[in-house]
Amino acid sequence: MHRRIVLSIAIVIACAVLLWSAKEFQMPRANNARSYPARDEHPREKVTIAVDPYDMPDKAAVFTVRYAEHEFLPLYVIVTNDGDQPVSLTNIKTQLNFRDRSKVAPATQDDILRRITNVKGHGGELPKTYPIPLPKKSKGGIPKGALDELDQATFKAKAVEPHSTQAGFMFFDVSGLENPLAGATLYITGVRDNGGHDLMYFEVPMEKYLAAQPSH
Repeated sequence: MHRRIVLSIAIVIACAVLLWSAKEFQMPRANNARSYPARDEHPREKVTIAVDPYDMPDKAAVFTVRYAEHEFLPLYVIVTNDGDQPVSLTNIKTQLNFRDRSKVAPATQDDILRRITNVKGHGGELPKTYPIPLPKKSKGGIPKGALDELDQATFKAKAVEPHSTQAGFMFFDVSGLENPLAGATLYITGVRDNGGHDLMYFEVPMEKYLAAQPSH
C-alpha cells in the first residue's frame, strides 16, 4: 500500500512538471487591424495600425513570463496593408506617451532580461525547498524559455505585403505608473510606401481600447 501511494505521488509530480515545462509561447492570431478598437486608419494609403494591450490576466496568460510583475506592459501591435503595394517598416520608431506627458520607447530584450532575472525577496535567493521539483533555469539566471519567448513575441516585421497583416509585441516599462493606459497614446513614425516616402505618423489612443472593455 505504501509503495502504491509513493508511486501515485511520483506520477502526479512528474505530470505536473511535464505540463509546466511543456508550456510554450504561441503568437496570438492577428486579425485585420481595422477590427480592433484602438487603431489609426490612413484611408488614402490604405494602411491601418492597431494596438491590443495584454494588460489583463486572462490575456497575459499567453506568456510564460509574468511581465506585469516586472512592470512591463505588452502591447500587441498590428499593421494591416489593404493597398496594392508593399509598405516598409524598416525605419519605424515607436513611442508610448503617458497622460503625465512622460514618454518611453519599447524596452530592449536586454532591458527585459535584466529585470526579470533580478530576483527580489528571500535575500536575493530562491527558497531551498519546493512542494514539487521545478524546471531548472537556463544559464545566467534567465528563466527557462524566456529568451525563446521574447524572440518569438517581439515585433520584428520589416515590411507588410499588399493585402496582408503583420503583428508582434512591444514591451513598455510602466514602473511607477498607476493605470498606465489611461490617457496614453502610441505614436509610430517611419512607415514608408513602396517609393520610400514616409506616411503621416500613426497615433493610437489607448482610451479607445479602455472604452471597449467592460471590465475597465
